[in-house]
Amino acid sequence: MPREYPTIATGVPGLDQVLKGGFPVSNIYVLKGVPGSGKTTAALQFLRAGVEQGERCLYVSLAQTKDELEQIAASHGWTLEGIDVAELSASQDASLTADQSIFQTADLKLDETRQAIVDAVERYSPRRVVYDSLLEVRVLTGDDARFRRELIGLKTILSKRAITGLLIDTDTQQGRSRDDEIEAIAHGVVRLDKTLPDYGVARRRIEVSKMRGRPIADGYHDMVIREGVGVICFPRIVPRVVPEQTKSLDLIKSGVKNLDDLLGGGQEAGTTTLVIGQAGTGKSTMASLYATAALKRGEHVALFLFEERVETFFRRSEGLGMDLRGFQESGALLIKDFNPGEVTAGQFGQIVQEEVAKDRTRVVVIDSFTGYLSALPNRSQAVQDIQSLLKFLARRGVLTMLIVAQHGLIGENVSLDVDVSFLGDTVLLLRIEEDGHRLRRSITVVKKRHGPHALSVQELSITSDGVSVAPPPLDVSA
Repeated sequence: MPREYPTIATGVPGLDQVLKGGFPVSNIYVLKGVPGSGKTTAALQFLRAGVEQGERCLYVSLAQTKDELEQIAASHGWTLEGIDVAELSASQDASLTADQSIFQTADLKLDETRQAIVDAVERYSPRRVVYDSLLEVRVLTGDDARFRRELIGLKTILSKRAITGLLIDTDTQQGRSRDDEIEAIAHGVVRLDKTLPDYGVARRRIEVSKMRGRPIADGYHDMVIREGVGVICFPRIVPRVVPEQTKSLDLIKSGVKNLDDLLGGGQEAGTTTLVIGQAGTGKSTMASLYATAALKRGEHVALFLFEERVETFFRRSEGLGMDLRGFQESGALLIKDFNPGEVTAGQFGQIVQEEVAKDRTRVVVIDSFTGYLSALPNRSQAVQDIQSLLKFLARRGVLTMLIVAQHGLIGENVSLDVDVSFLGDTVLLLRIEEDGHRLRRSITVVKKRHGPHALSVQELSITSDGVSVAPPPLDVSA
């Protein structure tokens, strides 16, 4: 069997899951990112996690004063209690002797900085060290070979004392050569990425670009910086690692017999249903219908709203004779609404995963998927993310309903701006048409991968008495 190496917690929620346990001990790691990406916050979380384990922790700062670090910590409601801070300077030295020039050479400054690090490590005997930052070392080293020697020297100082070190580095425009030096020497590299969309809050991602001798969840993972918590990582969904629900489950019914008959008796657990239609065709009503039926059976339901407020949803449902407030109060119904631009795909995926982990969650509704897409900057990537989420839900035996709005109004040739038809195991197509002096709604099952279904067009009636499905009236004028 391969040898198992002990790990330590990073202090960043979700990152240990990406690392499949945390940082292997007694190695050095590089935390890299642009200014404002959360490097100092994540570094403080790393040290705070050590303090919680009773470890001695040291923050060696060439870039920030202790007062600045205390301000950063205070912005999250933290203190530096248990964390020793050593303030160094790579640019000046107050202990010059009389025969030294006031203009120090770079080599002398580097030697003094290195010795100061050794003195701090000897004085505090830490188990964890944060070194902030490599940017100052870059300034003093004029060539790649000198920079490499400094990194090796720092690594030697820490490894001889079995210290786990986190080196902060700032992305620069100097090319890849020195980045390569860092990645070759460090045991692992964690990158923080920050972009500004045209609308909404900054988008942040985290990537473990290197981890020597250990499997990781590769690729980008969404992250946020949240007051009081700090950096939070949302690991990308990997459906295959979720145990598949093999227990045979009964068909999930809507509570409307004719609708269930259209679907061959009901809908299968572990499938996805797209409810597609124009405005006013009854798409959200379908969601309320299935949610109400599942809740009355004693099952749990999760509703995620991207266009409608929670109160609006409740009032609309109550107008159709479906009172869901009591189920929310009892905890059987989870209902959340999201503001556009304030949630990432990773955040949303984690919220859904946590909810379906609860017992008896049988139905998940996303209303609407069109609103979900609009809330994210990259629509093609959003479709891939939702596909992974749907596979996860399928393996959990959950019926997922995606409400998909089409563009256009009555009489227009409508189409979706993003092709999502491949996501659905079942597709319900809702239409609204003029019929003399009134409008008629219709419902058709255009696709069902699992089991039989009817191909007829049925009339969908939505009144204060509820929802009903029936064949359209005969045209007596024919």
